[in-house]
Amino acid sequence: MFTTVLIANRGEIACRVIRTLRSMGIRSVAVYSDADAGARHVRLADAAVRLGPAPASQSYLDIEAVLAAARATGAEAIHPGYGFLAENAAFAQACADAGIVFIGPEAESIRVMGDKITAKNAVKARGVPTVPGIAKPGLSNGELAAAAPGIGYPMLIKPSAGGGGKGMHVVQTEDQLAGSLEAARREAAASFGDDTLFIERYVTTPRHIEVQVLADAHGNVIHLGERECSLQRRHQKVIEEAPSPLLDEATRARIGEAACETARSVGYRGAGTVEFIVPADSPDEFFFMEMNTRLQVEHPVTEEVTGVDLVEQQLRVAAGQPLELDQEDIVLNGHSIETRIYAEDPAAGFLPTGGRVEHVRHPEGEGVRVDTALEDGLTVSIDYDPMIAKVITWGRDREEARARMVAALENTAVVGFTTNIEFLRALLQWPAVVAGDLDTGLIARAFDSIEFAVPGEREFREAALLMDAARGSSAAPWQRRDGWRLGAPAPRRFPLVAADGTRRTVLLTGTVDAPAVLPAPDDGRSGALPALVKRRGQDVTVTIGGVGRSFTAVVGPEGVQFTRLGALFDIRRVHADHSIQGEAESNPTLTSPMPGTVLVTPVADGDVVAEGDAVIVVEAMKMEHVIRSTVAGTVALHASVGDAVSRGQALAVITPEENASTDDEEGAA
Repeated sequence: MFTTVLIANRGEIACRVIRTLRSMGIRSVAVYSDADAGARHVRLADAAVRLGPAPASQSYLDIEAVLAAARATGAEAIHPGYGFLAENAAFAQACADAGIVFIGPEAESIRVMGDKITAKNAVKARGVPTVPGIAKPGLSNGELAAAAPGIGYPMLIKPSAGGGGKGMHVVQTEDQLAGSLEAARREAAASFGDDTLFIERYVTTPRHIEVQVLADAHGNVIHLGERECSLQRRHQKVIEEAPSPLLDEATRARIGEAACETARSVGYRGAGTVEFIVPADSPDEFFFMEMNTRLQVEHPVTEEVTGVDLVEQQLRVAAGQPLELDQEDIVLNGHSIETRIYAEDPAAGFLPTGGRVEHVRHPEGEGVRVDTALEDGLTVSIDYDPMIAKVITWGRDREEARARMVAALENTAVVGFTTNIEFLRALLQWPAVVAGDLDTGLIARAFDSIEFAVPGEREFREAALLMDAARGSSAAPWQRRDGWRLGAPAPRRFPLVAADGTRRTVLLTGTVDAPAVLPAPDDGRSGALPALVKRRGQDVTVTIGGVGRSFTAVVGPEGVQFTRLGALFDIRRVHADHSIQGEAESNPTLTSPMPGTVLVTPVADGDVVAEGDAVIVVEAMKMEHVIRSTVAGTVALHASVGDAVSRGQALAVITPEENASTDDEEGAA
């Protein structure tokens, strides 16, 4: 077994790998960019090496820098985690050439499975079912169109390289085909540097089911059951579970054997995942989609129902040891669900957020597991993927696992920026999800019916009470400005505004004792709520609990942020000169809806634009957002390509047409 292993990754997966390394007595080496210098995985590891600046291309994706770090620390092996270099054949080959063990499959297996056309043909030759279609390299748009009648509509155009839904187009009718092929080819070339396309039948109401496999270098291949990953938004998974509520035992055995055959088709070694598409109305059918030649984000649900540490198995296989598990040793026990916590705002179309974590509270309890790197004071950077933590629950059956997850999310708090916790909690209580009636389009259909929390009278009063306490408790009575006086205290007036623009004025009377006078929990019971108070500088973190649900607030004299059932409420005090930018839809000032980097400016300074024209494009966490003019007029850009911008930062100002024309007329006179 290895004595030292380097983890070529960051965040929660780096912490997860370190946990297993420590249990096996193996020395761990972390790597980090400048953005992660103070990150949790850096402190957990036995040693840490700086790779470079924050951009991944100059740090985590720099193959030579990673190999140099391994050589400098004496690491015999590198664990790639997932993302970054995990499925990079060139990196696997570079490790082999350097005499360092890559904890994963050989480079050739990654190459074959990394190209969807070669992967589809390889597994088809082994008798694994594939979606009907045409998959050959080098086909022109005309050749693809000529094959379309034999496939039938609707059909799906897919790039051979890459993933994440980029370049994928559903074509419903023949007249849509030519335009969709051209668009898909452009997008594939721009995203992956490879415009190769193929077409396959589009499966309506598809379910995304994947099978975990393990294979060693001695010819042994087993599977560890399946995971249901159908709950997705923008082709990205948000909730996964094991086993699937759809499959019966006979189908489970058949799909598991198909996954093993897929691994055998490329002489696979290590942990991998074979992804299948299953028609919801025909659950005994399944078709191969692709193979992920790495550990998956959702691997904990398989660990929870099998009791197998997949990272340990990866290490043992990479060290040349044969699998000690046979297929009959794998028994699925109970049910497990995983939710991915993202730094994003679902109510704003899942726009990335991020920023400083003022306070984090992770759930605890029976059957609850958290894989995370979050901690108080951490800055969540826009340079990387928006997933910041995972909550995993186990139950004796699916309903127990689901109920535990709902309760766990109710007691999860990330204060500082908006996350998707509230959305996940609501989704898990959606009737179709409760019933296990899933498909990859469910979130898109249900989204408009999910109501997101907005601040009400209770939230504004709580904010005022907490701000009142923060203003009054930090000074001696003669120095306080909260209305304190001998005798009855003077009323205190709090004009407040929430992040969504909602305004309320709260009038407080009585003594400054916020935790004791906060409203009782939603269950209607009375009594004071016990509070845990922690002071940091001018801000106070208050965790308030009791017989009902608890919540955590970070409060200062001028504002408060707190979470309830996953929803983040940001309420500030309004002064006489305070104005809320963006209240009117036709505001001529265009601001960034998320922290990010200016990717492109379709217009130049001084150009005239119409209402709805694209003015600037911001990119963050693998997502692009086009910011359009809300009025017609002349553009004044306040940001340039490559600029890092914050949420709410002014990017451009449009001088409306009527103002511009008046200036012209005056100048002419």
